[in-house]
Amino acid sequence: MYIPKHALITDRNEIFEIMVKNSFGILATFSADGIKAVHIPMMLLKDEGEFGTLCGHISAANDLMDDVSGEALAIFSGPHCYVSPSWYETARAVPTWNYVAVHAYGKPEIIEDFEGKANIARMLVQHYEDSGSGYSISALDEGYFGGLVKGTRAFRMKISRLEGKKKLSQNHPAERQELVMKKLEESDDTLANAIAVLMRDNISRSNG
Repeated sequence: MYIPKHALITDRNEIFEIMVKNSFGILATFSADGIKAVHIPMMLLKDEGEFGTLCGHISAANDLMDDVSGEALAIFSGPHCYVSPSWYETARAVPTWNYVAVHAYGKPEIIEDFEGKANIARMLVQHYEDSGSGYSISALDEGYFGGLVKGTRAFRMKISRLEGKKKLSQNHPAERQELVMKKLEESDDTLANAIAVLMRDNISRSNG
């Protein structure tokens, strides 16, 4: 991913935060058949490996993991929005897009055994279900749950390298950034509002 110096995220915890908050990502693999990709939730295990480990599952009928060669790429996209040059009160500017994104690379480990796949299914449900939810895998009929697990392919991907980018108008003067944030805060678009929050947070981080 192309990352200018001013947009590079160096804080691993900040990168992890983006991944956790935007965990429905894209997992792309590479094989003799070319590039394959799937949109799936991926759970980050922060304490497994130097850069963390991703885990998840796909349908057993999905060929994403067939003959995988080299690294796979997991993409996590955060909030994003259009930024108009009219907000700068100058004609010497062009439209742009503010956003945050993370790329995580690694070699997927396919989990074939039943209990290994079942454990990942349990982890994902426990992670995403609200604390007050009445749903529980333990309450499911054993045969029904077993059939669901058999219909999946689970994986763990130890992350070998991470790239984090936040393009939040940092390359513009503080006055111009303030104009952008005000416009985004006034917007009815929730993504624009989210970018405004990230911009203010980024300024706070930069100021220590």
